[in-house]
Parts: sequence; structure tokens; C-alpha cells
Amino acid sequence: MATFLAVPLKQTQEVELIKPLRGFIQNTFSQVEPDDYNHALNEFSKLRNLMIAKSVDKHESALDVLYRYYDQLCAIENKLPIAENQVRVNFKWRNAFDKESLFGGKQILGIASGAYEKVCMLFNIAALQSQIAEVQNHDSDEGLKTSAKYFQLAAGIFGHLKDIVLSHVQQEPTPDLSPDTLNALSALMVAQAQEAIYRKAAADRMKEAMVAKISHQCSDLYSDAMKLMQLASLKDLWPKEWLPLVACKQAAFHGMAEFYQSCVSQQSKTYGEQIARLQKANELLTAAQTRGGAAFAFKTEQGRIQRELQAAKKDNDFIYHDKIPDLKTLPGIGKAAIAKPSPFTNKPMSEKFTDLFDKLVPLPVYEALTAFENRKSQIANAEIGRLREQTQLMNSILASLNLPAALEDLSGQKVPQSVIEKAQQIKDIGGIQFLNKLMSDLPELLQRNREILNECINMIEEEEKSDKQLREQFKERWTRTSSDKLTQPMRDESMKYKQILDTAINADRIVQEKFEKHKQAIDLLSKSTGDIEKALPSGGGAHASEGSGVVKKLRQLMEQVETIKAEREVVENEFKEAKFDMTSKFFSALAADGAINEEMLSESELDRIYGPLRQQVNESLQKQDSVMAQVQTANMEFCQAKASDQSGAQREAMLKDLAAGFDMFMELKSNLEEGTKFYNDLTPLLVRLQNKISDFCFARKTEKDELMSDLQKSIASQPTGPTPPPPSYQNPTASTQSRAPPARPPPPQFSSAGPPPSASTPSGAPSSQAGPPSYSSAPPGPPAGAYSYTGGPTPYMSGGQPSAPPSQPSSQNYTGSGQQSWGNAPYPQPGGGYQGMPMPAMPSGFNPYNPYMQYPQQQGYPNQGYPQQGYPQNYQGYPQQQQQYPQQGYPNNNPPYQQQNQWR
Repeated sequence: MATFLAVPLKQTQEVELIKPLRGFIQNTFSQVEPDDYNHALNEFSKLRNLMIAKSVDKHESALDVLYRYYDQLCAIENKLPIAENQVRVNFKWRNAFDKESLFGGKQILGIASGAYEKVCMLFNIAALQSQIAEVQNHDSDEGLKTSAKYFQLAAGIFGHLKDIVLSHVQQEPTPDLSPDTLNALSALMVAQAQEAIYRKAAADRMKEAMVAKISHQCSDLYSDAMKLMQLASLKDLWPKEWLPLVACKQAAFHGMAEFYQSCVSQQSKTYGEQIARLQKANELLTAAQTRGGAAFAFKTEQGRIQRELQAAKKDNDFIYHDKIPDLKTLPGIGKAAIAKPSPFTNKPMSEKFTDLFDKLVPLPVYEALTAFENRKSQIANAEIGRLREQTQLMNSILASLNLPAALEDLSGQKVPQSVIEKAQQIKDIGGIQFLNKLMSDLPELLQRNREILNECINMIEEEEKSDKQLREQFKERWTRTSSDKLTQPMRDESMKYKQILDTAINADRIVQEKFEKHKQAIDLLSKSTGDIEKALPSGGGAHASEGSGVVKKLRQLMEQVETIKAEREVVENEFKEAKFDMTSKFFSALAADGAINEEMLSESELDRIYGPLRQQVNESLQKQDSVMAQVQTANMEFCQAKASDQSGAQREAMLKDLAAGFDMFMELKSNLEEGTKFYNDLTPLLVRLQNKISDFCFARKTEKDELMSDLQKSIASQPTGPTPPPPSYQNPTASTQSRAPPARPPPPQFSSAGPPPSASTPSGAPSSQAGPPSYSSAPPGPPAGAYSYTGGPTPYMSGGQPSAPPSQPSSQNYTGSGQQSWGNAPYPQPGGGYQGMPMPAMPSGFNPYNPYMQYPQQQGYPNQGYPQQGYPQNYQGYPQQQQQYPQQGYPNNNPPYQQQNQWR
């Protein structure tokens, strides 16, 4: 019966997958509804739990469960990246060769890394393959073929792991995952596959020359495996029966190679060579028996060799009298390397695999699409900004010239029709009261966002402060990643949002200044036509008549101005509504190259679509320059005709103010509406950041509690030193009259280095001189080996007394410090959405709150200046949420170190 070695499995435990993955989907993929993936998330969690349960079954059906879970891990790698600073799920795996020894090195390793989970899964897949190969019926042809297949598959996986483990784990792995261990396991699996092939060849009565070569190769492979397994760093790792068995097989298969080659010699009638090889085979089988001991499984073969040797010697002595040569002079046997590690590929391992998250685009594609939208919006907003800036300039020039109102006010008595139409537009919108309401709402919206952002920054600082104190307290024993490395992206994101809010505040101030400057004119336009007519000074009739050439010329030019404005509205709509299909292009690039050159692909497509529209913008600006030059020339002639009329100067100045007031009303309306939208759209982004930071802090607290528990167990297991002698009064032979009063012991100082000092009798002093220990001056010390902190206030302690950690963000309406109510303003909940309404989608396109600003979308925050200073034109340039942590809430009020500080 063949004896094969199977690799033990790594052990793990269940983890929470649904909440952190769902939170990442919600906070990263803004256009995706997380509820659509509830089924997929539940199935993924069930698949991992099934993998844990099925791993103990040495059957191919169990292997398929491991295949499917591993395939799913690979499928989500680019969609839901599990890492310390993204989807934070801590996977813990035990060393497969753990012997429960106190000196066996690190036996359990937990890392928040999907790559680490993949490495451990591949190890278990290879281990289960070796176990399935081990339990086959090796007396059957099919069983030997199955064993050879799975041993070669396992060898390929172990060899692949050897090359990638250090880059994937990125810290010292457990002993079973060291490159030396994996290399030795790969060599062992290949040797066992070759052995299965040898046994099939021998059972099939293949030609002796070929069987000899297969056996010789098998001996060499076991020799290679034995050398790798005997490395100094590994010799204590393996189960005690492994090395003797490998050494036994190395000698045994060399002996079997000599035996089968002796059969070839017999067939060629070289009887002396036959005897020499049989003698060598017998020596090797004897050595194998010595090495293997009870594991020696070649007794049948050994008996056959001995019988063949006796018969060959007898025949040669009586019949052939052939000279027995020195074995060193004989030709080599040769080797047949049939078993080889099966190459590992990145294709799905399971034939039944289906991606649970197939509708979720890979994160590189999503990021490329987001970056493309930013580029697209940046170009569109820049071109639209150029048009609107020139349109505003044109309106300002016409207002300064009192056009077209001056052409309608030739009589100097009635309100010009253009003024009446502008006043009616303002009244239809709501007049000056509408602007007042918008301006009064902005501070409240600003305060809401500022309080959320401040809470985010405070949570980050508290977590870093706690981690820093623990790192200083425990030194090198505090092994987890430092907070400052993990929180930097969140801190940078918070700072970008802070810069955005600071710029928005400056824009609010500029809007307020413009409103105050034109408030009187806007207030008059909000009144009735009669009130406007009463407010306008009367003026004498103009010297230019309706039929004069200059008046006709100016009217034609005004018509051209209106045409230019209408054409620009069409161009703006074409910029906004341009269609692009970049998803397929990015998918193709990712499949072909494994990466996406977003900049090159985006610029090529944007030039193709936006190139003609940019040309129209340039032509419109050139046409404006020509028309406005003609307007200024014609207006000079028109003014000369009115120069002698001084009574209309005051009336004309007021008409200019009204025209400027109308233009400013429309500009402020656009600015304030976009400002309101800006603050409302910023709120869910800040809430997402708040949820992400809150979940991160909760995950770190959970990790901290686990590490503290491990440290306590480690400290408690340390030797406590010799037991102090009992006080003398417990000695019945001691004289009570000779007792000396006990010395007052110093206050106990406890640390992790050892047990508290004890009141014991000095060495060599008679027991009658020692008194009982006194605890009147200080409380008793902690139990032997327990840890007590003495280095100052711990995290969440104030003045040495326990205090609660930062509280869980409330799911109710946020009121900020002082519980200032926000009234009925909708507030987005941490779970998502506004109360009573859906969460607004990420805005795109032109931002009228700052129509002329060139906003760098990639930086995530606006430029300075107003109108160049204002609200960003497109919020897809804001920092996208690329990191998410388990959605488990923020730590509750549970002082984590209260127990450890009970001895203070």
C-alpha cells in the first residue's frame, strides 16, 4: 500500500463581509443603488462560511466550493478592494503546521487584505488537493491517475505562491507561507506525483527500462525535496514522520531503479551486471528500511529483490560464471521526468463560477469614467464660461450705453418697453424678496456642512491620538499599522472639503456685496410700472427721430446682439448634451493592457466631439467684437444728436442703473440658486466621509480591543518568578515576642515587565524577624503577570480617570454643538438619503453659481476670485470616496482600558 503525505489546511474564522462591502458600494459608486446588491453580498458571505465548513471534506465537491470562493475573490479585486484603507475586513489565518508550541514563531496572522485572503485560499486549495490525492485507491488505475493529477496541481499552486507571497502579504508571514516552505512543498508534491506515475507504470507492466527511468527520476525528486525540507529554518516545522518517510523513499526508489535496470541486464544476458545492480538495490532498500523505520512500505519489493539476487548468484556460479563488475563502471540508468508542476493560470478555477457582482464595473473603469466626466465637464464649463463671460461683457457695455432703452425712450416721457419687460421678469420670479430668502438660507446650509466636516476632523484626530498613546505605551509590541499612515487620505480629503467651504464662504461675501450695490435698482424693478414711471425723472425729447439713419442702424445692431445670444444658448445646450460612450473603450483597454490610459483615450474622444463646438465659440466671440465696435460707433453719432438736451441726462443715468440692476438680478439669482444646490449636494458627500471615518474608527477600535486582549494573555502567561515566603506569623515555631514591627512598604509600581514587588523576608534573615505584609498604605497589587498601566492617562481618560470615547454619530437630525436646530431643512442621514426625499445625484454640467470660473476638476476644489471666485462648476471634481471601512458604527461609550487601570 502506497503511503503519501498530505498538507494540513490553514484554519480561519468567520468575518463580517456584508456591512463593509455594502458601505463601500454606497460611498464609492455614486450611481449605484446598494440595495440592488444585497442578495450578492449575502451569497458572498455564505460562500465564505461554506468554504470554512467544506474544507474538512476530502472530496472534489468540497474543492469546488474553495474554487468558487477564490474565483469570487479574484472577481471583486478590482471592484471592491479589501485593504486597510479601503474595504477593511480583517482576515485571520492560523499556521497550517501549528503544533501549539510556545516557541514556534507567529502562528496566527490577521491582515485586512484581500490579497492575503487569496494567498491563504490558494494554500488551502493546494492542501486539499494533496489530501484528495492521498485518500485515493492507489491499487486502482483511476486512483493513481487522480493522485498524480492533484499532486501536480498542488505543486503548481505552491510554486506560484512561493513567487508572490511576499509581495501580497507585505509583512512577515506565518511559517507555512514562507517562500522556503512553499518551495519545499512544491518539490514534495512533484515527487509524490512521480511516485503515483511510477506505481501505475509498474502495475501496467511497462517495459523495465522505462520503469527504471521513472523510478530513478522519482528518487531524484525525493532527494531534492529532502534537501529543501532539511533547511535550518524548516527542520522543526514538519510533522515528525515526514522527513524519515521522504528519506526512506529517496533511497527506496533509487533501489527500485537499480532493480528494474537489473531486469534489463538479465534480458541482455549480462548476468554480472544483473548481480551488481541487484546487490546495489538490496543495499538501498536496506538503507531505506533503516531510515523509514515503521514507515517503510517496500517489504514486498525488498523480498523480491533478495530472491532475485540469490537466484542470479546461484545461476552465475553454476552456469554463466560471468564477472561481476564494479557498479561505478556501469552506464547510468537515465531519468524520465514525467511529473511536473501544473502551471497556475488566472482563469476561473471552477466551471460553475458566476460573478456575483458582474454588473458592478471594475474600480479602474469607474475611476476612469469619473476622471473622463471631470475632463468633459471642465472643457464644457470652460467654453460655456467663455461665452457667458463675453455675454456679460456685452450686456455691461450696452447697459453703460443705455441700449436698447435709449432707442425706446426718444420721447423722454414714458417707461421704455424694455424696462417694463425686465421689471415683469423680475416680478414673475419673486422680486427682491426672492433674493432675500435665498441669501438668508445660505448661512444655515453652510453651518450644517461645517459642523459635519468638523466632526470628521475631530474623529480622525481622536483616533490618531489614541493610537499614538498606545504605540508609545507598548512600543514594539503594538504591531498594527500606525493611524497616521491610514488616515492620511481621509485627512487630505477633509482638507480639500475645507478649502471648498472656505472658497464658498468668500463667494457668499462677494454675492452679498454685489447685492447691496444694486439693491435699490432691483427693489424699483420689483414694483409696478406706475411706481417706476413716477421714480424716473422726465426728460426732453431726443433730437434723433425714429426715422433717422443712426436710430435705424442701432436697431439693426441690437437685433444682431439678440441673434448672438440665441446662438450661444444653442451652443451651450450642445456642450451639455453631447453623448460619449467611454465605458466600452475603457473596458477594452483594461482587458488588453491590464491598465487604462485614461488621459489619452479621453482627450482623443473629447477632441472629436468638442472640436467643432469650440470652433463655433471662437466664431461667436469674433462676431461679438465686430458688432460691438459698430454699436459704439453708431452710439457716438446718436449721443451727438442728443448732446444739446441736458434735461434727459438724469433720466438716462437712472435707466442705465435699472438695466444694470436687471442684469445683476439674473446673475445673483443664478449664483444663489447654484450656491444652495452646492451646499445641499455637498452635504451627502460630507456624510459619506463621516460614515467612512466613523466605520474606520470603529474597525480600529475593534482591532485595538483584540490586540489588547492578546497582549493581556501574553503578559498573563509570562513566568512570575519565585513565590515569596510566607510571613513569619504563619510559622507555628516562631516566637511572637521576637517579631519586629513590619517596615512600611513603598507604594507598589506595577508594569508589564513582571509581578508587583512583594513583602518578603530578606535573604538570610531569621523568619522570626519578619512581620506580616502591610497594605494599609497602598492598595494591593494586581494578580501575578497582569498588566497595569502607570505611564500617564490612557486614551479616553481625563486626568487619569476613564472617560467615554467619541460618541456614535446620531442617526437623528444633526444639531451640532449646542443643539442648534436646523428647522425643516432636509438632512442626509448616515444611512443614506434625505429625510423624506432621495439623496441628490452628483451634479454635472455647467455651474451657474460661478459661470466664469476655470475650475480645475482634478484638484477637487475651486480656484480663487469672483466671478472667478465662487462655487465649483462641477462637483464630480470633488474627492471621490475610494476608501471604505466596515459599516459597524462608531465605538460606543465603553472605556477600553478601564479594566487595565483598576490598580491605579
